Amino acid sequence: MRALLLVCTFLMSTGCTVNPWIAPYERQFLADPIMGFEQDPVAARYMNHVYEAREAARGAEGGSGGGCGCN
Repeated sequence: MRALLLVCTFLMSTGCTVNPWIAPYERQFLADPIMGFEQDPVAARYMNHVYEAREAARGAEGGSGGGCGCN
């Protein structure tokens, strides 16, 4: 009975292993458009632009630059 329990524990613990390294050929799946937050990135960018113009909140959604207004 202990041997069976030990074997079951070993088999279950091997399913919990973590593979921290993502191979370079697997990174294409992370860059897949389906991994994005928006369904339509063009429409989302347009709506973000409208929001920024309406609320005078340029950069509030996150953006590049240091806030000096030079970009």
